[in-house]
Amino acid sequence: MPARVWRAVAGRGVKDANRLLAGYISASLILHAFWTYGFTIRPTAGASMVPTLPTFGAAVLISKQYRRGRNIEVGDLVSFDHPMKLGEGAIKRVIGLPGDFVLRDTPEKGDGIMLQVPEGHMWVAGDNQSASRDSRMFGPIPLALVRGKVLAQLYPFKDMHWFKNGMQEPEEDLD
Repeated sequence: MPARVWRAVAGRGVKDANRLLAGYISASLILHAFWTYGFTIRPTAGASMVPTLPTFGAAVLISKQYRRGRNIEVGDLVSFDHPMKLGEGAIKRVIGLPGDFVLRDTPEKGDGIMLQVPEGHMWVAGDNQSASRDSRMFGPIPLALVRGKVLAQLYPFKDMHWFKNGMQEPEEDLD
């Protein structure tokens, strides 16, 4: 037990010690739930998402409400378990969801073959196509590998911003 708990027992009694211990346990459970089901902050590295993310030294906020592909849309940035490098994660842009047709190769390169994304999978690509290892190399990613949706860049502080899905349909102007 922490020293504070022992001092509380000696100085104020068991009732105060129990309250303090209950406070520690409650705070621990709340933090655990927040980091497990809420949000996480992760550093980034690599050139595959340039210019969206710098090559090294950035930190991003990831919402775990989108785990396992829940409510992911084409154009979202997602964090997922890398299918070829066990224990490592990756961040890429969602290009296609189940049933969508996607170009298998880099645009304007390859033979222009279209593939349909299978049920329960997504097709991802890096924004820097020439430096990205993505679905063009390892195929569709199971939605079960999605850790969450990347919401914001938090570091470096001068570049802090929210990510917007640039691939959504524009809203009609009724004027």
